[in-house]
Amino acid sequence: MYYKKGAWCWNMEDKILIADDEKSIANAIAYGFRREGYIVEIACDGKEALDKITSFQPNLVILDIMMPKINGFEVCKKISNRADIGIILLTAKNDIVDKVLGLEFGADDFITKPFDMREVIARSKSLLRRLQMTTQESELKEIVIKDLRVMVKQRKVILQEQSIELTPKEFDLITILLSNLERVYTREELLDLVWGMEYIGGTRTVDIHIQRLRKKLGTDYQKIIHTVFGVGYKAAGDFYEDEH
Repeated sequence: MYYKKGAWCWNMEDKILIADDEKSIANAIAYGFRREGYIVEIACDGKEALDKITSFQPNLVILDIMMPKINGFEVCKKISNRADIGIILLTAKNDIVDKVLGLEFGADDFITKPFDMREVIARSKSLLRRLQMTTQESELKEIVIKDLRVMVKQRKVILQEQSIELTPKEFDLITILLSNLERVYTREELLDLVWGMEYIGGTRTVDIHIQRLRKKLGTDYQKIIHTVFGVGYKAAGDFYEDEH
């Protein structure tokens, strides 16, 4: 991804490491991602995966749990302190114990074999978007638009010197929108970024939270969040001048 005119955009520089000792599976996954424009490397065991994480510097690692030399859990544990790397574990069984262990060791998501390549790509894109958004927010200290201040690190919003009480999801929504002025987000993108792609509430959840957020922003400042009919929402930096 790269940053351009207030928005994160896709490019061909995201790197993915596939670590699986079953070469046919690793090659099939690698082929799917290369067709999508990603830079891909393959590792056939856990030791090679750790070596390539150091040399290749991937944005995302897709790890099989059962690998020779070092298993996926151990690899996951060794790289879990790397906030810039997403981790998806592949497991041959839908075992809750594996999922709990993986989460404790730092995995971000799971995919159970056999899988559909479209699901692997969709989950990977979703995770990469969330990681990039987290990176962007970690670099932001404060967003200021007229009398509205979003204190990102403190997760506080100040409007005309008064603190506004927002829920965690409302805060995430306003931070995403205000940090990317004029960038139109579809409801699906916001649902993915704020709630995660598997949230079952549907896009109506986004509309409800936007309504609540607008109400808390008050008569004047609710106009900063524009509805783009048939698409989604955006934040406009010139919202106030439009009224004069």
